[in-house]
Amino acid sequence: MAGRINDEDVKAVRDAVPIDAVVSEYLQLRNAGGGNLKGLCPFHDEKSPSFQVSPSKGLFHCFGCQEGGDTIAFVMKIDHLSFSETVERLAAQAGITLRYEEGGYNPSHQRGERIRLVEAHKIAAQYYVDQLGGAEAEIGRKFLAERGFDQAAAVHFGVGYSPAGWDHLTRFLRGKGFTDKELILSGLSQEGRRGPIDRFRGRLMWPIRDISGEVVGFGARKLREDDNGPKYLNTPETPIYKKGQVLYGIDLAKKEIAKTSRAVVVEGYTDVMACHLAGVTTAIATCGTAFGGDHIKILRRLLMDNGSARVIFTFDGDAAGQKAALRAFEDDQKFAAETYIAIAPDGMDPCELRLAKGDEAVADLVEPRTPLFEFALRQIVSRYDLETPAGRAAALDEAAPIVARIKNSGAQHEVAVELAGMLGILDTQFVVKRVAQLARWARDRGGRGPAPQQQQRPPQAYDEAPRPAGGPALNLRSPAHRTERELLKLALQHPQLVSPAFDAYGADEFTAPPYAAVREAIAYAGGAEQGVQDPSGYLARVRDAAPDDTVRAMVTELAVEAIMRRTVDEVYGGEQLVQVRLRAVDRRIRDLQGSFARLGPHADPAQLSAAQNELWVLQQYGRALRERGADAL
Repeated sequence: MAGRINDEDVKAVRDAVPIDAVVSEYLQLRNAGGGNLKGLCPFHDEKSPSFQVSPSKGLFHCFGCQEGGDTIAFVMKIDHLSFSETVERLAAQAGITLRYEEGGYNPSHQRGERIRLVEAHKIAAQYYVDQLGGAEAEIGRKFLAERGFDQAAAVHFGVGYSPAGWDHLTRFLRGKGFTDKELILSGLSQEGRRGPIDRFRGRLMWPIRDISGEVVGFGARKLREDDNGPKYLNTPETPIYKKGQVLYGIDLAKKEIAKTSRAVVVEGYTDVMACHLAGVTTAIATCGTAFGGDHIKILRRLLMDNGSARVIFTFDGDAAGQKAALRAFEDDQKFAAETYIAIAPDGMDPCELRLAKGDEAVADLVEPRTPLFEFALRQIVSRYDLETPAGRAAALDEAAPIVARIKNSGAQHEVAVELAGMLGILDTQFVVKRVAQLARWARDRGGRGPAPQQQQRPPQAYDEAPRPAGGPALNLRSPAHRTERELLKLALQHPQLVSPAFDAYGADEFTAPPYAAVREAIAYAGGAEQGVQDPSGYLARVRDAAPDDTVRAMVTELAVEAIMRRTVDEVYGGEQLVQVRLRAVDRRIRDLQGSFARLGPHADPAQLSAAQNELWVLQQYGRALRERGADAL
């Protein structure tokens, strides 16, 4: 069995790989102020960014779904890896050699499943590239050349060739230490009569990479007439390849998509190549499946769904292309971005267009032409005879519900007016009212989806409601809760501003249960003073001291959330210390006053005297806090 990874090596990995660099591989991050970055959460659907990253602390936290943690936790969550698999991957990126306790380390047997499958694909991709230069692959090189792709293009996109024999790759990977079970699981091999054989044989090969750039599958193009398989054969569903969750070219396009807030969706591998070579470096394609909801999630995280974001679909002009465009429109409202469709003259795809008219024509093609909703409506309307009242009414019945799905009321009204023009209905207001009526009906029937229903729940204080499974959501209606939260944020983010006074505060001075738990975790980790002495390891110690994942998530949240005051200094820290202590003093005074009322005239004199003395001391202390502030602490 594999030994435990040395703790010092884990810390070295955590310190060596910046969390913002890792997270940026999956979503676009923008400045959130206070040294933090923000983006759309990759772990739940949201319209505005509530996901924050703190590079200085090495932590992330989503204020929407409560996911949070360090670099290792992020990679574990987003790529579904174990702890050891994640550390091994990040260590490889950072060039760190890991040490394993309780036994030696045998890479061929002790790496996790995903790491092994990714490594097999990486080796296979290079193997296919090497084969493209051989005599047998002449047919593949000719295929590329006929479509305007030279050797440099093939190298840039990692295009390769799979030999026509039965088990060339299978034997090659066996020689690299991979088992038959791993080869079958990876999808690179399949069961034959006498054991595993290559899945891809005699085909041109495109490596399919995930957003982080790792090869997770292949697309294989048929080259010979005697090949009885489909024109394109893709990797089957495997633990690392889900066709509905990958976009070909996303590894090459992601930075430009994030930079320009524009994405171009094409239909095939050669179309992506043609677009990129023509300067349209935001082009991506689906891999043997329709463009769907999971693809949208990937793009939305890169586009950030700002008002200027654009998604441009380039479908063939044939019936299948039009059908694909209508299918894309069904998911249109999942984007906040504007969506367009671009169809080349004569129905050519980008690859054909580049061959016929050059790079400039491809660049011109993807300049936004027709809004996707307009294209979809025209396709619907074209099926009806608009010369007759019955035809116009039937077209309206099919088209109006589509317009009613547009969430932006201003855009909905505008499109309804356009629809009236398409149909030739002179009473524009009739169409507008019909669309509005359908939109209201959809809302009344829950057509907006689950999110608003969650928002409509009455707000509750933390201690009035059970803690949700997603994390310790807290409704901060009380000024006391807000101040307690702010003080804990200071203790975690700027311990030097509240230490050593903070360490004298008891957990009972924090009235919100999760805040009291965080205070205890800080105490177990050595207090705020520990944060002054060891800034780099402080937050990790506090997180480790948390009793459970819920408290750990709250620690992360408070460590990442921005301080409410723009100027964060000792004066501000003193104000929070005073407010929390003063409220605790006032609560104790009220408790004692209640005790006097309960004791009555027959109280034990000694007990009464002790309570009166404590009350006097607290009243004097409270007065001093109000008059002298932090100096009275």
